[in-house]
Amino acid sequence: MRASVFEVLRAEGLNRLRIHHDWRRGTFSLYAAREWDPDTSFARYNTAFTAGTLVPSHGRSLDNAAARAAFDRHGMTPHLERIQELMRKGRHILLDCYDHERLDIRFVNHIHSDRRGVNNRRSSLVMGGIRRHETDEAEIDVFIDGMNLGRGMTFKNVAAGLPMGGCKTTVQMKPVDLEDLDQVGFLAFATDRTRNTAGPDMGFPPELADAVNEHFSLHFVGGPKGPLGPTGTPTAHGVHMAVRQGARLLWGSESLAGKTIAVQGLGAVGSPLASAYLAEGARLIVCDRDAATIERFVAAHQGALVRVVSPDQILGVEAEIFSPAAGGGILTGDNIPTLRFKLIMGGANNVLRASSQEEEIELAEQLAERGILYQIDWWHNIAGVMAGYEEYVLQREADLGRLLEKVGRRCADSTWENLNEARREQITPTERAYRVAEREVYGGQEL
Repeated sequence: MRASVFEVLRAEGLNRLRIHHDWRRGTFSLYAAREWDPDTSFARYNTAFTAGTLVPSHGRSLDNAAARAAFDRHGMTPHLERIQELMRKGRHILLDCYDHERLDIRFVNHIHSDRRGVNNRRSSLVMGGIRRHETDEAEIDVFIDGMNLGRGMTFKNVAAGLPMGGCKTTVQMKPVDLEDLDQVGFLAFATDRTRNTAGPDMGFPPELADAVNEHFSLHFVGGPKGPLGPTGTPTAHGVHMAVRQGARLLWGSESLAGKTIAVQGLGAVGSPLASAYLAEGARLIVCDRDAATIERFVAAHQGALVRVVSPDQILGVEAEIFSPAAGGGILTGDNIPTLRFKLIMGGANNVLRASSQEEEIELAEQLAERGILYQIDWWHNIAGVMAGYEEYVLQREADLGRLLEKVGRRCADSTWENLNEARREQITPTERAYRVAEREVYGGQEL
């Protein structure tokens, strides 16, 4: 049996698990149940039943003691304890797991905090993207990814000034079939049950949001047919404005003309970001794992100063600025001493390979010791969640031009303030960002 909470659910004939964590007291509580029948058609979600009315013909639930006994019975207690330790380190309040065994969909919302969403007068309490992982990936690695991203979303919502808690959904499944409304309906149902407003992230096409909106729920945002479209362009704009403030602090001018900038990844964020750098007169070093993506970018910028390297070479190049816009966990205690950059800011999430803010602060200090200006990504990589909230609240009245203006102004102003206040306090911008956000997330609560 693979190390997975879903293996326990399936062995016990259950389909939902909640792992609650009271970080104030350091205690955990489990709840497991069979909350729908195996043959339930989720293509009928919000027509034949809703998130609040779906019940099984023969329900069953396990309290904390019984659920723990089930984990012990199947030899999964060590796996559960490892998950709990990760939750403890990050102060996560809840892992909400939904299993569709017939479709082989393992859905988990990693909810870090709902505090800012309480009393926001919305049906959603949290916001965070939905990311697909392959079915054969180790569950603990998927959970680490989800918890790191969920924790980042809490602080990202603080940085964006949004009345929402933070979370991230991970789903282990084959690529979604948007014509299969059983699949799409289940993703919509589970998302609604977790009180989340989600946007498609890595592994899911943006069109998933359009399919969910058309058939099931308005708690998905960021689809091509939505009023704001995909969030890559607004995210790139916000990062660009933040990078200009880093340049202003280091070199006395926001202009990026003549600077060499290494961009890792030319996807939905990296491509418009790299294009904006070129438009300012910067020289680029780029990489992407997809050769066709590189070819399209180079063809679209004929005559521009663009050097292409392989993905495994990008961290070794010399450039004034490094803008990661791909996967996370790329900066470690091992490779930081080898970096030859002066400024690191990009659109990727969780660039530092860490599972707690203490570890992130430590790595940020190592970067500072190397003379590298670095600001934690969630402080400026906020356009996606700002776009999602704008669409969620305003629906068809949301406007891209108005959003870009908001994003650019907030990313520039907050980054300039954070960089200068960190310098004044003689701490890293990352530590200063966490101090500000922690007052919002944990302030006034018993520690």
